[in-house]
Amino acid sequence: GGPAPVSGVDRIIAVGSGKGGVGKSTVSSNLAVALAKQGRRVGLLDADIYGPSQPQMMGVMKRPSSPDGKKIIPLHAHGVTLMSIGFMVEPEKAVVWRGPMLMGALQQMLGQVEWGDLDVLIIDLPPGTGDVQLTLCQRTAVTGAIIVSTPQDVALLDARKAADMFNTLKTPILGLIENMSTYICPDCGHEAHLFGHGGVKAEAEKMGVPFLGEIPLSLDVRIAGDSGSPVVLSEGPVADAYTALAKRMIGGGMG
Repeated sequence: GGPAPVSGVDRIIAVGSGKGGVGKSTVSSNLAVALAKQGRRVGLLDADIYGPSQPQMMGVMKRPSSPDGKKIIPLHAHGVTLMSIGFMVEPEKAVVWRGPMLMGALQQMLGQVEWGDLDVLIIDLPPGTGDVQLTLCQRTAVTGAIIVSTPQDVALLDARKAADMFNTLKTPILGLIENMSTYICPDCGHEAHLFGHGGVKAEAEKMGVPFLGEIPLSLDVRIAGDSGSPVVLSEGPVADAYTALAKRMIGGGMG
């Protein structure tokens, strides 16, 4: 059959990027927490099979329970319902799986997890344009995709590839986010454009899709991500940017 909805979930938003290292997982976790802070019922599925970082970023290292061996009870952190392949394997162990096993795990995390009633389920995709993205968009009723990129030319090139993939899969692109748009010095607050600036907004205009906003880079982001308490829970320009992003998404019917 065609793409199937996930029971009880109003909308499913895939967060993707053409390449690794642009902060897609950081954006996914902070966006999920920011939406939850606005009173939305939010789930976060970490589908980055080979590099699951949400357990660390959300500060949860437990295993989910399965009382009947079929249904999986997800975990919770910072107001978000959470599931990750990282909960199923030892933190230091590599996931060495071929395609079919990978897809089985993905289907299980979508279909067998008791997500409950959610306004939005955010899926943190692996970087690039591969198997996971393909299976997900073909088998699951994804409302739309958000593409994360830095303003750097090489990242923008890969963002175009991600957009092309979503277009091929007939998954609507809800918009682009410019991450690491400006670097804020922890000592004096000076802003520097390490990766260029404004490139993602121009790219969104070229593609004819919404530009959802700029997220600055600061030391807080790294410290927060490593400590398991997303930066949006603190105060400052980065937290403000995520709050604005969440409000924009809710206003646009995406959150």
